[in-house]
Amino acid sequence: MELEVINRRLSQVPIFKELSVNEINPILKIAQTRFYKQKMYVFMQDDPLDRVYFIHSGKIKIFKTDQMGKEQLISVLEPGEMFPHAGFFRKGTYPAYAEVIEDAHLIIIPIEKFEKILIAYPELCIKLFKVLGEKIVDLQGRLEAQVLHNTYEQIILLLIRLCKSNGEKMGGQYKLTTPFTNRELANMIGTSRESVSRTITQVKKKNIVSLDEKGHFLINRDALEQELY
Repeated sequence: MELEVINRRLSQVPIFKELSVNEINPILKIAQTRFYKQKMYVFMQDDPLDRVYFIHSGKIKIFKTDQMGKEQLISVLEPGEMFPHAGFFRKGTYPAYAEVIEDAHLIIIPIEKFEKILIAYPELCIKLFKVLGEKIVDLQGRLEAQVLHNTYEQIILLLIRLCKSNGEKMGGQYKLTTPFTNRELANMIGTSRESVSRTITQVKKKNIVSLDEKGHFLINRDALEQELY
């Protein structure tokens, strides 16, 4: 991958936006690139955590497994996103699996080298804290959804959140760019596939949610938000 392409992609990542040429050059010098085919693992849960990744193209599924081998889908990441977000400040091992679900070109930055750049450019730390802050707010919202809302409302809140994280606005509705199954949606919030299926059926009858010919959800987000009230 050409240096200019790497520069262009990193410049679109929130923590690197608006950096000067002098500020981003040291990052380009330590960045590596690699192509991953579909179904390959970028890393496994409990592998040594020594680098962070930025998606140039493709999609990555982040998930965990419990002692029984049950999979919990955490998120599906798309071009421009960074993972794992805790990588820069967490020592030890990767907290989840990262699997390629669409052929992907990734930009890789070794953590040890990047930390030295953070020391040299404190403004990068501030931007990184802002990004992590947004993730903390998102996680807090997920926790509140589980504590304060019933299962139907949790599923509605999940669909609203996916409009933001994995949605593409098309007129008055959002198209989820990843074809999530009911099982995957259920795993994301720790409920049953049957509960998700019932909820999807209800909102379909109200013409709030539909599926296109490829299995992508088409969602009227404003109408979904009204369902909560």
